[in-house]
Amino acid sequence: MTSRPIRIGVQIAPQHASYDKIRDTVSACEELGVDIVFNWDHFFPLSGDADGLHFEAWTMLAAIAEQTTGVELGCLVNCNSYRNPSLQADMARTIDHISAGSNGGVGRFIFGTGAGWFERDYDEYGYEFGTKGSRIGALAHDLPSIRDRWTKLNPAPTRRIPILIGGGGVRKTLRIVAEHADIWHSFSNAEVLETKLGILAQHGEDVGRDTSEIEVSTEIRQRSHEEADEQVALGASMFTIQITGPDYDLAPVREWLSWRDQHNSARG
Repeated sequence: MTSRPIRIGVQIAPQHASYDKIRDTVSACEELGVDIVFNWDHFFPLSGDADGLHFEAWTMLAAIAEQTTGVELGCLVNCNSYRNPSLQADMARTIDHISAGSNGGVGRFIFGTGAGWFERDYDEYGYEFGTKGSRIGALAHDLPSIRDRWTKLNPAPTRRIPILIGGGGVRKTLRIVAEHADIWHSFSNAEVLETKLGILAQHGEDVGRDTSEIEVSTEIRQRSHEEADEQVALGASMFTIQITGPDYDLAPVREWLSWRDQHNSARG
């Protein structure tokens, strides 16, 4: 069982809603006690009307950083292909400072990233889609550059910005996770999660890192509390819920926050 407290992240899909509605939903999530607010890095809706309302991720994250006071925030996940690594690092550092507030506090930004997959984004915005392998290769190449740029920026980030990497490819992605991630986000059930954690640990041995340091995150989707409990027993401590416009139903958020609180209370 994980020694970390259970955390709930809510991915507010930036689709099919006005920005006013998205902003109000962010506020509601913070008031409910959500640990992390996420969006996603796409240019078009992923469900419903393919040409429906939609907003860009990073400009929204800066606004969320200014709007909120305590909740962490990030993208689930940034597409590495859409911006060069130094720009990504600078944007992340800037949002880190915005989220720290005016009193010299510590930032709340989580740098969630991945290789990218949605071909329409690439085609319509003029990026080269390449192959899955080339996109994963680019992520592996760019992450060291991003981390290096953080050491050169003035002012520096307010904290060591946590890196969340999404994906579960056992040969390439999990090795990148072992090398760079503070948080690994997957979409696994308990059986698959157990297998992949073993593979991740082997990658950690290969790169000289204890992968128990990496926080394990997973998407709840339609899982029951019992299924989530199984993942907690394997070491998962972050659970994410996706809600979408136009209504952003908060009922499942309240349900899973209650589950979180019960778990954390039991830990003492």
